[in-house]
Amino acid sequence: MNTSKARQTTNVDPTISVNPVFVRPGEATEFDKFVMPEQPSLPETAYQIVHDEAILDGNSRLNLATFVSTWMDDEAKKLYAEAADKNMIDKDEYPATAAIEDRCWRMLADLWHVPDTSDTIGTSTIGSSEACMLGGLALKRLWQQKRKAEGKSTEKPNLIMSAAVQVVWEKFCNYWDIEPRYVPVTPEHMVLDGFELEKYVDENTIGVVAILGQTFTGAYEPVEAIAAKLDEIQANTGLDVKIHVDGASGAMVAPFCQPDLKWDFQIDRVNSISTSGHKYGLVYPGVGWVIWRNTAVLPESMIFHVSYLGGDMPTLALNFSRPGAQVLLQYYQFLRLGREGYRAVQQNSIDVATYLSSEIAKMGPFELVSKGDTIPVFAWVLKDGYTDTWSLYDLADRLRMKGWLVPAYPMADDMSDVVLQRIVVKVGLSRDLASALLSDIKGEVAFLESLQSPLPREASSGSHFHH
Repeated sequence: MNTSKARQTTNVDPTISVNPVFVRPGEATEFDKFVMPEQPSLPETAYQIVHDEAILDGNSRLNLATFVSTWMDDEAKKLYAEAADKNMIDKDEYPATAAIEDRCWRMLADLWHVPDTSDTIGTSTIGSSEACMLGGLALKRLWQQKRKAEGKSTEKPNLIMSAAVQVVWEKFCNYWDIEPRYVPVTPEHMVLDGFELEKYVDENTIGVVAILGQTFTGAYEPVEAIAAKLDEIQANTGLDVKIHVDGASGAMVAPFCQPDLKWDFQIDRVNSISTSGHKYGLVYPGVGWVIWRNTAVLPESMIFHVSYLGGDMPTLALNFSRPGAQVLLQYYQFLRLGREGYRAVQQNSIDVATYLSSEIAKMGPFELVSKGDTIPVFAWVLKDGYTDTWSLYDLADRLRMKGWLVPAYPMADDMSDVVLQRIVVKVGLSRDLASALLSDIKGEVAFLESLQSPLPREASSGSHFHH
């Protein structure tokens, strides 16, 4: 894009003015926002520009829309700075980091009850989206191998998931030419629970995605019930369909706070599990993890042996060069917290979430959709017919003025007429901050209740979070 077009298509002043703090020669100047400067500038000047631009972002601690970690302790920050230059893929140059990556995924395999810790495989990824892609791709390759061995067509593979699935699975199906089969969400079946699953499974089904912590509401999809339904389908049709558990959030909560819940490799149909280290793994973005039940369910065709940067390196990832610092941070958290520490941290977040949800439920306009007692995420709706002068979008806008990002958005396609508001509680949201949030919600509700007519809808709901 040329400069003139950039200036036309971005509704911003195309220049950056530098504030002359120390009155040094060349300090009072301007930069073009869309053209690289001809000459260098002082590091202090460049820092001032970037710093001043970035402070216009919201306070990440008050961002209750994102699942991503927004707080780590000082020792973790120090480790992050020390390891910022490490390239995770360069295992020959950074063998200690590579060994730590191996320890991390093996710890997760053990945490998730892999049947044989000596016969399993996993990897770090840049986030849980990449981990989902790898888990889904393995299902497709396994299906293709089986179909070829039977002399059958490998065209038209499909993947079954809830209509409330996170957008990464839509991307996966689009990128790898797979038909997505969405099971509708309804008031009676808000999550994929096996109901009428037989209508979607056929010989071209590569697998089923079960979500441990649905993005819209935080609810767990019952992996055990889905597996039982697939057992029934196999008994009736002979079709043996496996499960990938998208545990982006729940896989780092359930083992500690719901230890009796069966959702992981204890269920025979679970082929692979993915999670976000940078969500409830409690690490800054971006790191994810994916583990397979055993080496047999990860096709060898997905492993590359690359002679590069000084050695032969087997790689299992979509990205090549990627940061190693977050892997070290994950290991730091595993050592720092241990199982009991993770339990305490996650349970505290659940306690804050259930405190918030119970108080919001007491407010006249609202009805809870979930309580925050699975992963510490909950959602609510306006009571049917409560008001026609304001909406949850208006409340989200009012809270944003106070610095809080509390998104309002429509439910998945089959329930898109239902607007939710959602809070994600993370380690940085204390009980005191939660009380301040409640006070602000009550204050803004009181303001909205005082309106004699609706707010202008174009101004109040032009751009909002979806999921």
